[in-house]
Amino acid sequence: MHGAAEHAGSVVFGLSPLWLATILFVAVYAIIMTEKVNRAILALVGAGVVILSGVATQHEAMGAVDWNTLGLLLGMMLIVNVTRRSGLFQYVAIWASKKVDARPWGILLMMSIVTAVFSAFLDNVTTVLLTVPVTLLITEELRVKPYPYLFAQIFASNIGGTATLIGDPPNIMIGSATGLTFNDFALALTPVVVVVLVATMIPLYYLWGRHLRAADADRKRVMQFNEREAITDPRLLKQSLTVIALVIAGFMLQRQIGVEPASIAIFGAAVLLLLDNFGRSPEEQSKNVHAALSEAEWITLMFFLGLFVLVFGIQKAGLIDMMAQALLTATGGDFKVTALAILWSSAVLSAFIDNIPFVATMIPLIKAMAPTFGGDAALLPLWWALSLGACLGGNGTLIGASANLVVAGIAERAGTHFRFVEYLKVAFPLMLISIVLSHAYLWWRFL
Repeated sequence: MHGAAEHAGSVVFGLSPLWLATILFVAVYAIIMTEKVNRAILALVGAGVVILSGVATQHEAMGAVDWNTLGLLLGMMLIVNVTRRSGLFQYVAIWASKKVDARPWGILLMMSIVTAVFSAFLDNVTTVLLTVPVTLLITEELRVKPYPYLFAQIFASNIGGTATLIGDPPNIMIGSATGLTFNDFALALTPVVVVVLVATMIPLYYLWGRHLRAADADRKRVMQFNEREAITDPRLLKQSLTVIALVIAGFMLQRQIGVEPASIAIFGAAVLLLLDNFGRSPEEQSKNVHAALSEAEWITLMFFLGLFVLVFGIQKAGLIDMMAQALLTATGGDFKVTALAILWSSAVLSAFIDNIPFVATMIPLIKAMAPTFGGDAALLPLWWALSLGACLGGNGTLIGASANLVVAGIAERAGTHFRFVEYLKVAFPLMLISIVLSHAYLWWRFL
C-alpha cells in the first residue's frame, strides 16, 4: 500500500490525491445515504473519477477489484435463480407451517427459523424474496396481521446470514480479503448466532406472539395446503439439491482442495445450468440461461465493482493508514478495546448506513493494524467483531440492510406498511441485545 507521502507532490484538479480521493469517497457515500441516485451508478461514476483523475491507473483499479467476492455472489445468485423454479422454497415454507398445526406463534417461529437457515446458505435478500410471499399468503389465510411475521423474518435473515461465509455480503468480503473459509465462519460465528436468534424470539413472543390468535376454520384451511403441489419440477429439484450439496461440500473442503469459493460457486452454477438445459432445444436453452442471468442482482455486483475501486483510491492516497492510526490512538493500542470498539461502532453505524461500503472501508483499515498487533494471524478477533457488528447492526433500522427494505417493499405492495420510527422503536433495542451477546461471546472466546 502506498502512503500519502508518495503523492505529496502531485496535484489533480488543484487537489492532492489524498484530498481528492477523500472528498470523492465522502461525496459518494453521502449521496448513497440519501437514496436519490442508484448506488451502482454512484459507485461506477466514482470509480471512473478515481481512474480518470490519475489517483489510480486502470491497471491498479482492476487489480483492486475483489473478483472472488463478485464471482461467489454471481455463482450463488445463478444457483438460486435456477433452484427457485423447482418450488423448493415454497415447499419448505408450507411444510414448516403445517408442522406446528398452523398455530400463529408457531408459524412465526418456524418461518423465522426457515429464513435464518436459508439465509446462512443463500444471500439474505434472495431468501426474503422467496419466503416473504409465502408468509403473506399464510397470514392472509389465518386472518392475522402480517407485520410481526415480516418483522421477525427481517431479523432472522440478517441473523442467519451472519453465521457463514456466504450468508451476507460483508462476510463474503471479509472472507475473500483474509482467506478465512466457510468452516472458519461457521465454527466461529454459528454458536453466537443461535443464541442471538433465540434471544430475539423471546421478546417477540411477549410483544406479539402471545397475542396472536386464529380461528380453527382458518387454521384448517392452511393445514389443507399441499406442499407437494409447490414442487413444479421434481427433476430440477433433485438436480438443484445435488448441486447445492456439492457446492457447500466444496466450501467446507476449500482448504483441502485448494480452490477459491468463487470458482466453486461459478462451477456449481454452470453444472446446474447444464443439467437443467440438457436435452432441450437451442431456443429453450437460450431462454433459460437468459432468465437465470437476467435475474442476477447486477445492480449489487456493479456496486461492488465500483466500490472496490473507490476504496482503493483512499487506500492508495493514504487515508486508510491515517484512519487506522487514529483508531489505535483512540483505543490506546489495546487489542481488546480495539476489537470491542470495532464491534460497537460497526453495529451502530451499520444501522444507519449501508454496511457494504462500511465493511469495504474497514477491511484495509484493520489490515493496516497488523504490524501493531503482531501480524495478520493476530487480527482474527477483529474480523469476527467486524462481521458481527456489520451484519447484526443492519437490523437496527429499516434502512440498515438491503433485506429490510426488500421486505418493506413487498409488504407495502400487499397493504402492510412499515414505518421508520415504528420499526426503530422495537428493532434498535433488539439489535443492541444481539450486540451485547456478541460482546460477551467475543470476550469469552476470542479476547
